[in-house]
Amino acid sequence: MPARSFRQSAFAAPPRAGQVAYRHVDGREDPFHWLRDRNYPDVKDEAVLEYLRAENAYVDAVLGGERDLRPALLEEFRALVIPDESPPPEWIHGQWYGARFEPGREYPLWYRKPAPDAPGTIILDANREAEGLGFYAVRDWAVAPNHRWLAILDDIDGSERLRLRIRDLASGEDVHTAAVHCAPGLGWSLDSGTLFYIRQDDRQRPRWVHRHRLGRAGEDPLVYEETDPVYFLGLGETASGRFLHIESEAKNSSETRLLPLADPEGEPRVVLPRRPDHEYDVVHRGDELLIRTNDRHHNFRIVRAPLDDPREAAWQEVVPPSDDVLISGHGAARDFWWMVERTGAQKRVRVVPGGHEHASAARVVGFPDAAYTISAMDGHQWNRRTLRLIYESPARPRTWYDYDVPEARLDVVQETKVPTHQQQDYVVERRWVSAKDGVRVPISLVRHRSVPADAPAPVMLYGYGAYGASMDAGFSANRLPFLRRGMIWAIAHIRGGQEMGRAWYDDGKLLKKRNTFDDFIACAGHLIACGIAAPDKIVAMGGSAGGMLMGAVANQRPELFAAVLAMVPFVDVLSTMQDATLPLTPPEYVEWGNPTDPAYRAYIASYSPYDNVRPQAYPAMLVSAGLNDPRVTYWEPAKWVAKLRSMKTDDSVLLLHTEMEAGHGGASGRYKALVEIAERLAFVIRVLDLPERPLH
Repeated sequence: MPARSFRQSAFAAPPRAGQVAYRHVDGREDPFHWLRDRNYPDVKDEAVLEYLRAENAYVDAVLGGERDLRPALLEEFRALVIPDESPPPEWIHGQWYGARFEPGREYPLWYRKPAPDAPGTIILDANREAEGLGFYAVRDWAVAPNHRWLAILDDIDGSERLRLRIRDLASGEDVHTAAVHCAPGLGWSLDSGTLFYIRQDDRQRPRWVHRHRLGRAGEDPLVYEETDPVYFLGLGETASGRFLHIESEAKNSSETRLLPLADPEGEPRVVLPRRPDHEYDVVHRGDELLIRTNDRHHNFRIVRAPLDDPREAAWQEVVPPSDDVLISGHGAARDFWWMVERTGAQKRVRVVPGGHEHASAARVVGFPDAAYTISAMDGHQWNRRTLRLIYESPARPRTWYDYDVPEARLDVVQETKVPTHQQQDYVVERRWVSAKDGVRVPISLVRHRSVPADAPAPVMLYGYGAYGASMDAGFSANRLPFLRRGMIWAIAHIRGGQEMGRAWYDDGKLLKKRNTFDDFIACAGHLIACGIAAPDKIVAMGGSAGGMLMGAVANQRPELFAAVLAMVPFVDVLSTMQDATLPLTPPEYVEWGNPTDPAYRAYIASYSPYDNVRPQAYPAMLVSAGLNDPRVTYWEPAKWVAKLRSMKTDDSVLLLHTEMEAGHGGASGRYKALVEIAERLAFVIRVLDLPERPLH
C-alpha cells in the first residue's frame, strides 16, 4: 500500500472528467468518449486540451511542493549520461560514418571520416535542426554512394509523419524537401542520382514507394503501391549494395521485391508471392538468396535459392528447423553468413564461413552470463572478414566486438563507460516460474550486491508480452537510480514475446491472450512466495501493449501491486479494434482478433482494461500519454484514467501526464527524455517510501 503521506486525500481533489451520454454502435455506453477529438491527429478541442492540462497540473501539485524530488532526481539521471557518447562508426560506401554527442547537447551530430582515427566532418547537426521545435527526431537517413547527397527523414512533432529532405553535402544546403508524409525507409541508386522512399496515406499507413530523380521536376513516379491495408511497407538497400528490397509485411505474412540499384528505372521483381501464414525474409549473397522461411515450421528454417530463379521448387535447405531453436534473423557478407537464434530464453549468434552450405559448419558465439542480449550488425563493408557484434547484460553496459571469422577470434572494439557505474556491484540472476497452466516462464533479475538475496525487497516488475517482441535482458543506465535505492529490477519474459520461440508468441495472442496476463501475475506471486519481493512493495511497469498488460493485471489482481506505471497504455482495446480508420487496426486483427467475429469480440471484451474497470481498490498509478501519438492515441489513457477516477474505491494516488509536444516515445532529446523518467522514480519513492537519496 502507498505510504500514508502519499494518499489522494492528502492533496487537493484531482480533476474529474465530465461524463457525456454516448452509446457505441454495439450498445456499449462510453461516457468519456468525448475525450476523442474529431480533428485528430490535429487536436483542437479546447475542452479536451483543458482537461489534459488540468491532469498535468495535478501531477505537479502531487509530486511538487516542498517535497518535490524531481529536480534532484533529474540531476542524478543526468549524471549517468555519457557527455561525449560516440559509438563506433560504420563503413558505408568506402568511408566511415557515425554519430556522436557533445557534452550538454540534446541531440547527436552525424559525421563522416576517411579512417576511424581521422578527424570527422559534420554532415548533420540535429541540435541545429531542432532549434525552435518542441520535438525533433531523425528517424532515418541514407548517404548516396558518391558521398555527396544525404537523404534525411525527420519528425518534428512526434506524430511519425516524416519530412523528407535531400542535402547537398558539398554546400550544406537542402536541394529537395518533400511536402508529403513519409515513413522510414530509404535507398539510393548506384549512380547516386535516384532516391527511393515511402509515402503514407491519410490514415498514416506506409502505402507507396516512389523514386525521386535529382534535378527532375514534377511529381515523383510511383514504383509500387501496397493496396492491402493489412500490409505495411518497408524498404532499404541490401548489404551487398546491389538491390533495393521492398518488403510488404503483415503480422503473419510477408512478400519481398528486389529492384537492381544499377537500374533505378526498372521494375521490382517479386521473390515469392504472399500467402496467408507464411513469413519470409531475404538476404542477397552473390548469385543466390538466403531465405529465412516458416513454410514448414513456426521456428523458421533457412534455404538457398538461385538469384534468377527463387521459386520454392528451386529451394535447397541449408538450416533445418528446430522445436527448440528459433532463427530470429540472418545476414551475410561476401565470405561468411550468420544467424541470430533464440533458445532457452537466451540469444546467440551462429557464424557460417563462406563455402559451407550447412549449419554443421557454424560456430556459436555466445556468453556465459545468466541473462544478456547480443545482436549482429549487417554492416556495409561487403568484403570484410569480421562480424560486428553488440553485447550487454543488465549489469554490463553495451560492448562492441568484432568476430574475426577466419581466426574465430572475438576482439573488443569499444566498451561503454557509464559514469560512476561498476559492473561488479550488481548481481544478475535468471529464475523460472510455474505459470497458471504449468508452463515455465523465465524472469531476469538484477540487484545491487548489497541487497540481501534472502530478504524481501521492493521490486520493479517489467513486462510487455505482445507482437512477438522479446524483452531481452539488456543494460539501461536509467535503471541504476532505482537499483541504488535497494530495488530489484525484474523482467518477466511472458508469453506474447518470442524469448522461448515462436510458439511462445502464438500462446500469447488472439484467443490465448490471457496467458500473457496470467504469466505476469504468476511472476509477481513467485517473487513474493520465494521471499524476493515484499508483498506490499511490487511496482508493475509496462508501456504500449505492455500498458494493456498493466491495465489487465490491475483489474484482475490489484492487491498484488503497490503501484503501476503504465506508459502510453493500449487500454481501450475493444473500441480501437472496432475502428478500422485507425492506422494500426486492420494489420492487428491477427494479433488481437477481429471483433466482427463474435468469438473474438467476446474474448477481447473479457480483458480489455477500459471495459473491465470496476468498483474496487486499485494500486497507485502513474499513467503517461503523448498528444501526437499515432500508435496509442492519447484518448485511450485519458479515458481510462477518467473511468478509474469515477469508479475506484481506494485512496491511492492516480496521475495522468500527457506530453503535449510528443508522440509514442515521449519527449525527444537525451536530457529532455529524462524528465519523465525522473518523474517515475519520484512517484515510486513516494509510493514505496524509498530513500530519497541513493544508498550506494
